[in-house]
Amino acid sequence: MSTYLFRLAQWAFRRRRLVLCLWLVAVVATVLLSVVSGGKTNDNFTIPGTESQQTADLLKAKLPALAGGQMQVVFATHGAVKVTDPGPKAGIEAAVANLAKAPQVASASDPYQAKAVSPNGQVALGQVQFSAQPADVKDASLNAVQDAVAPARDAGVQVEYSGSVYPGWRLVPSELPEIIGLVVAFIILLVTFGALVAAGLPILTAVIGVVITLTGVTALAAVITIASASTTVALMLGLSCGIDYGLFILSRHRNNLLQGRELEESVGLAAGTAGSSVVFAGLTVVIALCGLSVVGIPFLTVMGLAAAAAVAIAMLISLTLLPAMLGFAGEKVTNFISTPLRPGHHEDVAVTAATAPHRTFGAAWARFVVRFRVPVLIGGIALLLLLAVPALSVQLGLPSGSSKPTSDTSRRAYDLTTAAFGPGFNGPLQVVADGVTSPQTVQTMATSLSKIPGVAVATPVTVANGIGVIRVVPTTGPNDPATADLVNALRDNRATIAGTSGATILIGGVTASNIDVSAKLSSALPVFLVVVVGLAFVLLTFAFRTILVPITSILGFLLSVSAAFGMQVALFQWGWGQRVFGITKSETISFLPIIMLAIIFGLSSDYEVFVVSRIKEDYTKTGEARNAVERGTGLAARVVTAAALIMFAIFVAFMFSKDPTIKAIGFSFAAGVFLDAFVVRLALVPAVMALVRAKLWYHPQWFAKYVPDPDIEGEKLTHRLSGG
Repeated sequence: MSTYLFRLAQWAFRRRRLVLCLWLVAVVATVLLSVVSGGKTNDNFTIPGTESQQTADLLKAKLPALAGGQMQVVFATHGAVKVTDPGPKAGIEAAVANLAKAPQVASASDPYQAKAVSPNGQVALGQVQFSAQPADVKDASLNAVQDAVAPARDAGVQVEYSGSVYPGWRLVPSELPEIIGLVVAFIILLVTFGALVAAGLPILTAVIGVVITLTGVTALAAVITIASASTTVALMLGLSCGIDYGLFILSRHRNNLLQGRELEESVGLAAGTAGSSVVFAGLTVVIALCGLSVVGIPFLTVMGLAAAAAVAIAMLISLTLLPAMLGFAGEKVTNFISTPLRPGHHEDVAVTAATAPHRTFGAAWARFVVRFRVPVLIGGIALLLLLAVPALSVQLGLPSGSSKPTSDTSRRAYDLTTAAFGPGFNGPLQVVADGVTSPQTVQTMATSLSKIPGVAVATPVTVANGIGVIRVVPTTGPNDPATADLVNALRDNRATIAGTSGATILIGGVTASNIDVSAKLSSALPVFLVVVVGLAFVLLTFAFRTILVPITSILGFLLSVSAAFGMQVALFQWGWGQRVFGITKSETISFLPIIMLAIIFGLSSDYEVFVVSRIKEDYTKTGEARNAVERGTGLAARVVTAAALIMFAIFVAFMFSKDPTIKAIGFSFAAGVFLDAFVVRLALVPAVMALVRAKLWYHPQWFAKYVPDPDIEGEKLTHRLSGG
């Protein structure tokens, strides 16, 4: 492989103008496609194979008026004023009448006629049914909703919204996280390389890759449903992996130049050695992300494929566009900056790293780890296990109004509804009876449902086309485990609910759908782990030609991801991060564990490849196992540290987002990367390798005979170039 990558990089170097033009054409093409397509992301998904989805499909087929998006409008008064007073009541009734006439609105219920006024008389709930699915409700329609409630606001009534679609539900992405991440990444690269051109190139190439990915995803959003979190995850990984892969190759190229190699040969050799590691690292990340497809939930499949595309493009750019850009840059990557306080410092550090790596801080750290391998191993494992303890009390759920900041209308609506009616009114269930025509039969079912423990109210909604719909309000909130128990109880007792009617009973609605998603994710997790870890095990075994390296990689990953998950639970679920990070205390997002497993496993394999390939490269040359751990870890430490800090900075920057889901994802990825890179890959793995020594590289004779050597460390290439 190293020879092929060497030739590819040299071709890109020589044909750099052509390569640059091809990538710029790709940028222009995807940007034009995204603009012409008019694609937009949305956060409403189908969940095949679940009862809630079956319910939605039935309503869409037989009662389309109830199959669209739903919005709950909360009207509230304060002080001595009540919603039943003449002024507020007239304003609310006028608002409801206006809502019924708004575009794409199928119906709007009057809270006074529906008896949806709180006991204290200060909150009234209006229900709005849209004729279109949430993703298809136009912004103009939502603007009309805001205009429609003007009479209520003019009467001094507070108006808030919640539901599957409402004014302000579509997130307006902020560029602040990306800007912060890029600025911090540039600073880290500037410190690492000590040269402006060298610091800027990985960022430039990564941004080109991200533009192609995001505009391509936006274009696809015109024809398939893509969640907003998908573009965020693709952006996170596209930037971080793009910068990191460029960093690894550029670092090796710069060292080659400082060691006296010619420019073209240096670029090719960097791609043939560090580039081989980039390929295996990138493929491992892509496998882990594509593994999300086995879960069987479309929005996670799309999220994984979008992120995998971002990583694959980052990998291709680092192997083609970066060598071309290095051709344009020439010797400028070694033009070091000089600061007045420490003139020549950056050049001295770079030359030392290239010509006397045993004198670097990374080498000193490696010697410390090898010398004190047993205490390092025990201490590192103990630290990670301690951080993982909170994960034992995880409570899963999907984002609801309660997880939003108080500046969000859905959070204010949630709080007002909970205080006035109870938490269950924020997440009503839909009980659908298929095969009934009599309103009396549906009323009997509603009466029966209202007597079930955990049900606050059961109200018939409509009977039409052989379908009866009942709105069931639980006594507990949408993410309360008791609500999930109620849904399961209703499904277990559908024969009792149906009585003698012969109807088929289905339990659906947004809350039931969220419960179904959590259950499906939990059941798919073991299969996902087996598939992804199994494929990655095969790939790493092929790369390093030993089974012990993949085993240590997987065990280290399990420790780091458990610790990161524990930290996430402590900060977000327990609320430890409320004051420091402005986090809203809420349940752990149900799909977070599985995407953490996919992404942190992929990224942890990145660092495993970069560290261990350096160790194997030294061991292949010298045959000294323990010394190879010292030298290889020392050589990898500086660049892996920079790469991990860049990823950490980019992920942390997304905690500035207002969306609690993005905050949780950003923090979890940042914690996972930090712990995996610094505790596992630069401490525990070298300690284990120093203990096991040469046995680590053992493989059976048949393995060497039948499995080709990918030469990930580039030893054969280096040998050929040196004339050996």
